[in-house]
Amino acid sequence: MFQTGGRMLVPFYSNTQEMRSLTPDLRREFAFLVEQDTLVNGPMVKRFEKELSDYTGAKYVIATSNASDALELVLRSLGIGPGDEVIVPCYSFFSSVSCIRKVGATPVFVDIDAPTYALNLLDVEAAITRDTKAIMVVHLFCQMADMQALNAVATRHQVLIVEDSAEAIGMTQNGVHAGRFGSAGVLSFFPTKTLGALGDAGAIITDDPKLAVAMRQTGDLGRDGSGLAVRRGICSRMDDWHAIVLSHRLRTLKANIERRQEVAALYSRLLGQVPDVQLPRLTSYVKSGEEVFYVYLVQVKQRDELAKFLLAQGIVTETYYPMPLHLQPAMSDLGYRVGCFPVAETAASKALALPIHPEIQKAQIEYTVEAIARFYSSR
Repeated sequence: MFQTGGRMLVPFYSNTQEMRSLTPDLRREFAFLVEQDTLVNGPMVKRFEKELSDYTGAKYVIATSNASDALELVLRSLGIGPGDEVIVPCYSFFSSVSCIRKVGATPVFVDIDAPTYALNLLDVEAAITRDTKAIMVVHLFCQMADMQALNAVATRHQVLIVEDSAEAIGMTQNGVHAGRFGSAGVLSFFPTKTLGALGDAGAIITDDPKLAVAMRQTGDLGRDGSGLAVRRGICSRMDDWHAIVLSHRLRTLKANIERRQEVAALYSRLLGQVPDVQLPRLTSYVKSGEEVFYVYLVQVKQRDELAKFLLAQGIVTETYYPMPLHLQPAMSDLGYRVGCFPVAETAASKALALPIHPEIQKAQIEYTVEAIARFYSSR
């Protein structure tokens, strides 16, 4: 814990202590790695794919360069392209829609459900047309979308489900890990994620053997095991040194998730005394232990002013997401306007993520909450 000028510093994310504890083991494996001939998609990646398969229960895991590529690989391998529509929530990271545009399909935005930030099922059903090929569900912040209800909609209309579960490592529903309800799901290992690498990395999980082959080939320039290009593809493979880090961090994931739950519970208890803060709410279908607090997201009035005030106190926050996807300049050709999706637009103006990670201290949480209370008491 650091202090400067009488202020306590509260970083949005830190894994310094964990990485220091892992350094001796990582150094030994890195020393072995540099003596090997295969440094990309090699034996360390294969080991991690097996470990991730065991953890998630997925039959097949395909490691990728990042989760954005992973989404593109899923769509391409499912044959989604020009003339197809993909329903996607308008409140998410830009990768959720950029992959749809990259394969030539048309994104069809829907609003979100207020408690979960997942897509609104009534809007989904209303948005389905004869051109709808898939529904892309995004699991955000701390809980999954209602997959039982969404699967019923998809089955009724005979459309595919793709899971953008980039934030959802460790999240489950009725004993099934996020990413395993649809045709395939993706995971992100960006450094700040619940399970993070030391740079960009991602993975796809699926139980479909034919789709797994197609996605692995598509991510390896379309090549099969002989090296021949049998389909169009891109280059998206994981470096072995990322896999080494992820294998070691996967062993501490359960403890890290439990620590995040403790931090979230303390935030909720303390912030419950601050009337100007709307706390995250777990929806009724989420059973205890199925949630994972990757992000602790509150909604507040004067969000931008509060973030600026907290930063001046040494507290780093993040805005998730400052502008909904349908209003971003790159999507202007689709014809959406302000007011199309009021729930998402409200969230974009009020949502603020507070620091949460396994290494945050109780004093830092208390300091953060006190600063928030002080901000609103002075107004």
